[in-house]
This record gives sequence, structure tokens and C-alpha cells, in this order.
Amino acid sequence: MNNPSKATGTDVPKSDKQLPEKDQKPRMTTIEKLEAKKLEVSALMIQRAWFIHVDKTIFQLLKHTICAAEQFVAHEILKTVSPIEAKLVKDPSMKCKVRFRFNGETFPPFIVFKIFLHGDGSNNKYFSGKNLLKPSSKAVLDACNIMGKRKFHQQIMEDDRLFQESKIADQIDIVTMQDYLQYSSLMDETPASSGGRNNQWRKLNLRNIPKTMMIYDIVHYAETGAISKRLQEEMKYLLQKPRTVEMRQHQLQIVSEIRYPSFHPVYRPYKQQNKMKHLGRRSKQAQMKVEKMKNAYMTPKEPKASKATTEPQKDTQSTKKQEMIVISTSSLDIVKVKDSTSDSEFEKEEKELFAWYQDLYVDYSSLLDTC
Repeated sequence: MNNPSKATGTDVPKSDKQLPEKDQKPRMTTIEKLEAKKLEVSALMIQRAWFIHVDKTIFQLLKHTICAAEQFVAHEILKTVSPIEAKLVKDPSMKCKVRFRFNGETFPPFIVFKIFLHGDGSNNKYFSGKNLLKPSSKAVLDACNIMGKRKFHQQIMEDDRLFQESKIADQIDIVTMQDYLQYSSLMDETPASSGGRNNQWRKLNLRNIPKTMMIYDIVHYAETGAISKRLQEEMKYLLQKPRTVEMRQHQLQIVSEIRYPSFHPVYRPYKQQNKMKHLGRRSKQAQMKVEKMKNAYMTPKEPKASKATTEPQKDTQSTKKQEMIVISTSSLDIVKVKDSTSDSEFEKEEKELFAWYQDLYVDYSSLLDTC
């Protein structure tokens, strides 16, 4: 038997010292490791500082947004959300006020709004169509026609859902005092769109903001991180701390200003009209129409009318070249004559027609001057 200690097997891995110099991996010293860690920590600190700067910028722009929305464009935004409520807010007798706030558990926050009614100390009464309108009355049919069948069915399904959850969703279901308290708390939590008394905060989306305002660019930048060109131009001024009240108002006006796109009409020079070339050949109807216009308007303006009576009238139509195409078969020969016109003749006709139109315009302007 062979001694296992003397066996020279190849399964034993070699250490780094036994490997050749080319295969050995360079080891990092402790100083190099400390420098690498310092660079990594420095990069993380710079990255964190940049994120904090961006978050502060977004928050300051959003703060300008809600202040400008309350002071200047509350009615414009409310018209896109709910036109009926916008009419009520515009009514001076209602004494309504629209407030905008931030909401959300993560950054950046989203904007919410709420309509407040100042009743001057008097109690407000809430009217619900579900309680006032009887099921068998004509008013329910009129409400269905005004709302539309789809929205009417959604309202019915919402009432059924509330009944399944609480079992007391109508005044008919009240039997005891406990039922009344449960019904009252349900009405306080139910939004006004479902017949309740909850004037809750509603979220404002990009669809509810006009795109012509800077508010749209700010909200879009907060949600997606993409900055528009006009916001990039005004950001340096908007991020400045207002020193006076006028500067503060000017910043809010820039944010809420409605900017319409500028259209620059392109005018073609008058001299270039003669240089326009006709694209493609005219149809037979167009050629006949041009000939009729020439015969009706251009013949009376010829200077020498006496010679026109003695001399034979020349044919105004341009001579057309004819091409003969012969197709021969075993039984017969087919002959076809094809008319071909050159582009130079069409250009000549266009120049004559334009000259006639120019003379007619001069005569018409002279008549207006004499009148």
C-alpha cells in the first residue's frame, strides 16, 4: 500500500504564495481601503445634499402654487373640477371661500382643496334629493333625465352599498335612539355627492389645472421631475426670498398668469407669386374655364380693334402636338392619337391670366378712388 501522506494528488488547492506572479491578485492596503471608504461617504453626502436641495426647491414652488391659486385662479381651477360649484362660489350672496392645502404621507405632497361657507353664525341646512324626492313622483324622472341614466344608476348603486355596510342608510331604517346616532354619524362621514354632510378635502390633479398656467408646470415638475422651458426661465426669480410685498405679489402673478401661445403668420412676398409653378397638368374642365374667362374679359381690352375686324382672328388655343400610337395584331391594326402639351404652354397661360387679373384689380381700385 502506498502511504497517503506521500501521494501527490492534484486536488489540493494551491495558496496565493504558490501561484505564479502573473496570477496573484493585487491586495489593497489599509490606507487604500480607508481612502475608498472616505470617497464613498463623501459621494453619499453630496448626493444627500443635492436631494435635499431639490426637495426644498419643489416645496417652495408648491407653496407659491397654493398661494397663487387661493388669491388669483381659484375660480378658474374650480370651473374644471365642478362648473356648478364654480357658479355658486362666484355668487356674492353665497360668501364662499376656496382653500388649498398640502396632503399626503410621502414627498412630494399633493394639493387638496375645500370650499368653506361663511354662514354668519346661522345654522346651515342640508338638502338631499334622496330624502326630499319621493320614488313615485315626477321629480325623480326629471332628475334621471337631467343627470343621465348612467349617473343615476351609479347613485342607486352607491346607496345600496351604504345600506349593505351600515344597514341604516335612510330615515326609514331608524327605530331606536341608537339607530339615529348611527345614521347621523354616517351622514357626517358620507360626502355631499352621495347625499351626506361631509365637506371633505378633494385632491387636485393635473387634469384640473389649465396648461396655460405656470401652476401646471410646477405640479408636473413635482410629480415627474421633468422641468419645462418656461419654468426653467423663471425658477431663479421664483426661488428668491421676497423682500417686499410687491415682489411677493409679482411672484404669485407669474405663477398664475395665463400665457397663450404666440402665432407668427407667414406672409409670402408679392413678387414670388409670379414664380409659382403649376404642379401637374390641368384637367379639361379647368382648361375650358380658363378659355371662357379669356374670351369674356381679355378680348374687349385689345388695343387695335379695327384690325381685328379686317384680319382673320387667330386661334388663341395653343397648338397641340399629336402622337400616333399603332398597335398591330394578326387580324387588325389599332391606331390611337394622343394629345401632349408641354409645361411651357401652361406657364404661358398662367402668366396671361395673372396679367389679366392685375389689370382688373387696377381698374377696380381706380373706380373706388373716383367714388
